Amino acid sequence: MLRQNRTTFPAFLLVLSITCSLVAADWPQFRGPNCTGISQEEASLPESFSATENVVWSAEVGDGIGSPVVAAGRVFTNGMIDEQTVGLFCYDAGTGEELWRKTWQTPGLMEVHATNSHASTTPAADAERVYFYFKTLGMLALDAQTGEVIWRQKLPRPFFVFKWGAGMSPVLYQDKVIFCQDDDLAPAIYAFDKQTGEVVWKEQRSEMAVNYSHPVICRTDKGDELIVAGTGKLIGYDPDTGQRLWVAKTLLRNIKTTPVCLNGTIYISLQSGGIANQWLVSVDQADTGNSDGKVSKAEIQAFVGRDKVPQEFYERTFDRGDDNEDGLLEGDELDKAFLFPDNFAGAKFGDENPADEYVLAVRGGGRGDVTQTHVLWKHRTKHTDHIVSPFIHGERMLLVKGGGITTLFDVETGEAIRPPQRIPNASQYFASPIYGDGKIFIAGENGRVVVLQDDPELTVLSRNDMGEGIVATPAISDGRLFIRTRTKLYAIGE
Repeated sequence: MLRQNRTTFPAFLLVLSITCSLVAADWPQFRGPNCTGISQEEASLPESFSATENVVWSAEVGDGIGSPVVAAGRVFTNGMIDEQTVGLFCYDAGTGEELWRKTWQTPGLMEVHATNSHASTTPAADAERVYFYFKTLGMLALDAQTGEVIWRQKLPRPFFVFKWGAGMSPVLYQDKVIFCQDDDLAPAIYAFDKQTGEVVWKEQRSEMAVNYSHPVICRTDKGDELIVAGTGKLIGYDPDTGQRLWVAKTLLRNIKTTPVCLNGTIYISLQSGGIANQWLVSVDQADTGNSDGKVSKAEIQAFVGRDKVPQEFYERTFDRGDDNEDGLLEGDELDKAFLFPDNFAGAKFGDENPADEYVLAVRGGGRGDVTQTHVLWKHRTKHTDHIVSPFIHGERMLLVKGGGITTLFDVETGEAIRPPQRIPNASQYFASPIYGDGKIFIAGENGRVVVLQDDPELTVLSRNDMGEGIVATPAISDGRLFIRTRTKLYAIGE
């Protein structure tokens, strides 16, 4: 038939090409397609499993909290093989055969919080390559079949005063790798050419403090927009040029959750506090043992580690806030030091209750300052989490916070649908909910995964013990649930 109708042959090749380059079962980056946590496939997924039940295969992958990703039948994840060696692993998604591993020596790593890991980022992958960021290596692209390094872009080594450390991951958009690194020294967002590694565009985000929110794509009637949340601001970029299209001044001091885009609207949940209060609690007393409401350079050095604070950090922050040049930050000077002059977001010094929590929705497609025109709703709540990203499916937004407290909001109005309810797993939560086969999977730090039916009552189907803590968000692909515990990778299937 194709030989008889030559006009259909190019069209057939086009459809075939699109199908081959975008596999429905792929989970290509943190939280899957566009960071939504939603699998589009219809394959059944088990509701009951454990470290021994319904395990198709498993592998030792070293300590890490970065999520697994799946592309073209391969699973990628990374982990610390030892204290100074990071590894990137590639497995056959069906059989668990290790196809290759790549290792790098990483000496001189700064201390990070116990919940975090030096292997904290999630790779991004397509059928040809896997893109991997590590704080001492920069951004790398490796051949997905062989593990050969195709290109490498060195990036400024990030600096964080608070010891959570690096945690940002690359995301993919068309022919680009997008990477945002909001740190305490040189916050910026980059767009790399996937094939060559060339920096297509870069924007300094100098008004930002530390953030951990991944870029997402919002599709509007004016075209695609790259949405990045940060200190005080939600910003819409032109993904091809990096031009700022619009800004909504609606956020707080920092954000660790990733927005979800649906039908041209950006949905966000966030929790944050005043920067001055955070500094006083964490840094004061570090060097002198006192609690005088002041922060000195010596206290910062003692808190971070002697000789580990770059001079550029003081120039960017401390010296900016030290109005009277007495070598101490106190009162309003703390806010001036650690927040950009025209971006004082969230609580200020002296607030009795510096923590704040919101859910909000912003319509994409605006231009300029859209704070007054495109914010559809914004509600204060007591039940957001500062790390777990919102889950949105249908007309509902589901939030999960520490202790297993869940809340539901109507996406049209932002109003609560029901009172908060506890799922049967009183744990801390760092992984974000994911969805497949009509089920919602919620992984707790204690290693238990609660499975909910995606119905109005969020019926609890099961609670499953993986035997080791989980911080990484699981992945779904081709009828399998890929769960990364602190040291192992499991492929779960019926």
